[in-house]
Amino acid sequence: MPITEDIVLPTFDELDVQDVNISQPVLIASGAYFGKYCDQQSKEYMLCRLEEKDPRKCLNEGKAVTMCGHDFFRLVGQACKDEVERMAKCMEWTHRELKFFHCKKERKIMDQCMQEKLGMARPPYGYFTQLRVHHTDRPKPKSFATEFKNANKGLSKDFDENVKEKLGEKHPLYAEI
Repeated sequence: MPITEDIVLPTFDELDVQDVNISQPVLIASGAYFGKYCDQQSKEYMLCRLEEKDPRKCLNEGKAVTMCGHDFFRLVGQACKDEVERMAKCMEWTHRELKFFHCKKERKIMDQCMQEKLGMARPPYGYFTQLRVHHTDRPKPKSFATEFKNANKGLSKDFDENVKEKLGEKHPLYAEI
């Protein structure tokens, strides 16, 4: 999208949101729980981005996802910080791509803590790939498709017959199939 003078860009104050400051191993270790905890906010944001086709219109939804991340990691930090860090360290030190398969014991301990202290069960495999209907309170955006109110405006009623007469009955456009 080319930027012209009539496009209004958001101010820095509108864009300024405190980032969720965590490391990649911690994010990957707790990612399934984070995804499930902030599922509604994430879907709302992605729906807005898909429907509006303009990221400037979805700033509030993006801020809601960030705030949900702050809330989630604050809860985890209060309840299961040691278990999540232990899992993250295991993943970091046993596999260069931060895979889970060497850390089954740590994962089990983290899953138990999340279940007991926060009441959050790890979502089953494939949970995030399942089709689920998302209900929203946002109004439906206007359609970008062109509306043709009268497709034959300006054409005479016998236009088709005139074309048929000029092209001839044996023209492939009018041949019987």
